[in-house]
Amino acid sequence: MQLFGHRSFRRDVLVWPIALLAMLLVTAGQGLSAEAAKQPNVILIMADDIGVEGLNCYGGTSYRTPRLDQLAAEGQRFTQAYAQPLCTNTRIQLMTGLYNNRNWLYFGCLDPKAKTFGHWMKEAGYNTCIAGKWQLQSYDPPGYPGSELRRGKGMKGSEAGFDEYSLWHTAHTEDKGPRYADPVIFQNGRFRTDTKGKYGEDLWVEFIQDYMQRHRNDDKPFFVYYPMTLPHWPFVPTPRSKDWGIEEKMHPPQDTTGGDTKYFPDMVAYMDEIVGRVVDSVDELGLKDNTLILFYGDNGTDRRVVSQTSFGQIVGGKGNTKDAGTHVPLIARWPGHIKAGINDDLIDSTDFLPTVLNTAGKSVPQDVQIDGRSFYPQLMGKTGTPREWVFCHYDPRPGWDKEKFTMERFARDKQFKLYGSGKLYHVPADLLEQQAISVEEDSNESAAARERLQAVLDSMPVPDPN
Repeated sequence: MQLFGHRSFRRDVLVWPIALLAMLLVTAGQGLSAEAAKQPNVILIMADDIGVEGLNCYGGTSYRTPRLDQLAAEGQRFTQAYAQPLCTNTRIQLMTGLYNNRNWLYFGCLDPKAKTFGHWMKEAGYNTCIAGKWQLQSYDPPGYPGSELRRGKGMKGSEAGFDEYSLWHTAHTEDKGPRYADPVIFQNGRFRTDTKGKYGEDLWVEFIQDYMQRHRNDDKPFFVYYPMTLPHWPFVPTPRSKDWGIEEKMHPPQDTTGGDTKYFPDMVAYMDEIVGRVVDSVDELGLKDNTLILFYGDNGTDRRVVSQTSFGQIVGGKGNTKDAGTHVPLIARWPGHIKAGINDDLIDSTDFLPTVLNTAGKSVPQDVQIDGRSFYPQLMGKTGTPREWVFCHYDPRPGWDKEKFTMERFARDKQFKLYGSGKLYHVPADLLEQQAISVEEDSNESAAARERLQAVLDSMPVPDPN
């Protein structure tokens, strides 16, 4: 104690420890700032053919989805997320952030010149990986009118911005092979030869698990895009089904309607289990607090499927523009960052590209046109700039088996939906769109909505017909 009052005491003896302490505090603070600013991992899972009625947390009662319900309970569940009515239409929008009227070529094809969120996330400093369904290179079988102009003209999965890939349907449709039992999988430049007796989704989850394990301690974070094949037809047994292993059940003939819808509940349950495996792997690898997981649907449920819900019976609407074909689940989980709850903001498939980029701390440059609007602020508990409307340009032609469709365009908000034909519907009161509101019947509210949504339609260019 006398040291501080001793006449021969040197000030540098005291100053040096204080300076050291200050330096340590600054360094620690910088470390905390760097950790706080660390780019999170992002996993985007997209189910194939499942509307909101397929999940218990959205009111569905026909199937068991405990893992997705848990994901929703731990994160944010969006009640007004929409997709295009068919898969290619949604996938192109999802990966490019552009509506179909701006970059559509034909069904089952992605413009090889397009810039996908795989490319964007690589530029943002991410390791990138994709596993699951591709079907964006060549769709028309030989002999289909005009196929010679379109075969092999889309983007290859190996050129879509992903460092590693494990994909089904990477070339011509007639060569795609099975996606479930004994799947045909093109993985990192070669076809797998070890898939006999195995199940596609199992192999893709193992691929993703291995990828996360190998990259969990990298300086760079990872972006994993998992476009599932479940629960798309053919309706066949899963490894949990009692009929698993019966050849005629596993591989129904190509010229049939695609198996038996009695297996659909098993397929939804397995979809749920698979999502749970991905989530468990993230948690077990110690990545839970630094990984955003998104689950989304690419379109409504198959029309052959009838589901029960707490609000009535729903017939699958895949392929059509009504709610049953476009209203899909969206769940986001990121513990410590996303507050658990429900969000009713409008979301569509173009919004994912800017959202995952914002999650990476990046944004699309002002001189690059996209239609998507980031919902990252909402995930972080902020108001953000929610959409006032969702636009849909839907025309899956040209393409094999797509001549039965015609072009439909609509703009909608949370209450009203206006088609290019002029038909206006009050969707909450008329989910099946059975009673259009005529101009003569307009209330002040519907008249204002008609004018507002017509302005959206008028602002969206109409491409030349195919």
